[in-house]
Amino acid sequence: MSAAHVYKRDHINTDEIIPARYLNTDDEAELAKHCLEDLDKDFVNKVQAGDIIVAGEDFGCGSSREHAVWAIRGAGVQTVIAKSFARIFFRNAINNGFYVIESHDGLEKINDGDELEIDYKTGLIKNKTAGVDIEFNPLPDFALEIINDGGLLNHITKRTTD
Repeated sequence: MSAAHVYKRDHINTDEIIPARYLNTDDEAELAKHCLEDLDKDFVNKVQAGDIIVAGEDFGCGSSREHAVWAIRGAGVQTVIAKSFARIFFRNAINNGFYVIESHDGLEKINDGDELEIDYKTGLIKNKTAGVDIEFNPLPDFALEIINDGGLLNHITKRTTD
């Protein structure tokens, strides 16, 4: 199971996810050291592999940097659950092989530290701490194929060599 890191606010932007002062590298481990540091200075000390970020509307708004996805993934986060995502962030996540979940109920039904279990195929989040289930629309098959192949470049390479 995975612990939730809940940020009860909308419009968490890419500069809060990974500040621009760290964009001189594409190394995920290095970016992970600074993930969310301007929003939550203790995030990198609390997050464990497989944990989940939960937030409000328009997560990942701002500049179209792939570094935001790399920083989150590098920190070991398995997914972000948000009411909605900025379209560029959403597409960057899929293109980089990172699953994101849009859920209108997540922020209301998940508290910081809750233990979650996610079934990506059926579209079900089980909040084990609160004893509630939260449904979401799973990503379409084409997006799952891209994610499962490790991102768009790997997906294209796999499809052209098969």
